[in-house]
Amino acid sequence: MLRDEINNALKDAMKAGDKRRVSTLRLINAEILKRETSAAERVTLNDAEILDVMGKMIKQRQESLDIYEKAGRTDLATQEREEIDIISAYLPKHLSDIEAGEAISSLIKELEAATLKDMGRTMAALKERFSGQMDFGKASAMVKKLLAG
Repeated sequence: MLRDEINNALKDAMKAGDKRRVSTLRLINAEILKRETSAAERVTLNDAEILDVMGKMIKQRQESLDIYEKAGRTDLATQEREEIDIISAYLPKHLSDIEAGEAISSLIKELEAATLKDMGRTMAALKERFSGQMDFGKASAMVKKLLAG
């Protein structure tokens, strides 16, 4: 399980004295815990949901990185870049646009989706199967185009 992998990496980083890795892995654990306890009932996230959490963390850091670079804050930009690298190590390989398009097309055929009414069902299946592997903003546009087509 991904959670165990992160916790083991945290222990290893603590033993090695790698402060950046320790703080980043603790941030990941904090975000996971926050998501698990935010609802009325406590839930346990599965790997796909944990990947979603980490994907959002990377997106936040990418936005911060852009701001820091524009402001000339290379020290903070370097920190964000390092955190992105650490978090990315736990994510599956990102699909290229061509691979994502092929995956979306085959999923639409598999689900027998034909109209825009099937968009929600198609996106839910995509998120379940390809969590952390594609940009769902782009995927949504592609699904819409194929279903409207």
